[in-house]
Amino acid sequence: MFLPLPILFVSPRNLTLMYKIPDSQLVLHTDGSVYHLRLFPHQIADSIILVGDPGRVKDVSRLFDHIEFQMANREIVTHTGTYKGKRVTVLSTGMGTDNIDIVINELDALANINLKTREINAEHIKLNLVRLGTSGALQPEIEVGTSFVAAEFALGLDGLLHFYGGSGKVIEHGMTDAFVKHMNWSPLLPGPYVVKSSESLLKKLGEGYYHGVTATSPGFYGPQGRSLRLPLGDVTMNKKIESFSYNGLKINNFEMESSALYGLSRLLGHEALTICLVIANRVTEKFAGDYHANMDLLIQTTLDRLVE
Repeated sequence: MFLPLPILFVSPRNLTLMYKIPDSQLVLHTDGSVYHLRLFPHQIADSIILVGDPGRVKDVSRLFDHIEFQMANREIVTHTGTYKGKRVTVLSTGMGTDNIDIVINELDALANINLKTREINAEHIKLNLVRLGTSGALQPEIEVGTSFVAAEFALGLDGLLHFYGGSGKVIEHGMTDAFVKHMNWSPLLPGPYVVKSSESLLKKLGEGYYHGVTATSPGFYGPQGRSLRLPLGDVTMNKKIESFSYNGLKINNFEMESSALYGLSRLLGHEALTICLVIANRVTEKFAGDYHANMDLLIQTTLDRLVE
């Protein structure tokens, strides 16, 4: 079986070898918008807030000066408008690194690929991608309902980044190797990887929050040490994660998106940061039932800092 080759041609203007991305690689709707997001390039801002829950998009956009555009497709809801005169997009990703894989690749396509010619643009546009979400703490001192965690590093337990060439250039190998050794990591599980956040966004948006490592899990139950009717493969996993330390940094919390967000953003040349409100503590077993006021505070503070 032979696969079609990508179309290569030489531009007569500058004799640069150009690459035309095949239809099956860059999938578009019949109207020319990117397939899952259902968006065109002019419908997104360079600064984008990512939320998991589609219902949280309105919690962000209600603070905008005005909303210029709205789109909803599957779990992906997008609102673009202005906040204090600066253009901002808020977009829901749904849960998991598989959804992040779709969202970040298609956002990058909107910013850096000509959807009509299917060629990569000569000028690279850098996006600011800020994920706001909820998470469970893995350190006993982190209070539920009121604590915010800015992920200086994302620890991926999902394996997604290993599917991309060049991933080794953005992975923090020292911390990754130390974690694998500390955990006595099973070869049956995806290979962990650690990626650093955007230093500029961490400095701009993360002041006053917990910093450290955020662990990204490929699931909510077993992969985060929860057991209902199925036993766990390693009942000591969370204890080992809690006790891990590298150059004074601990693993603060569990969530399900940041490793792919950080890894893909670094490979594609974008800035990325995750800030989470802690609503549960896996060590103390506490849970915050009503955390919405502090989530609203996180949204407001992030918008204010983002447009400064």
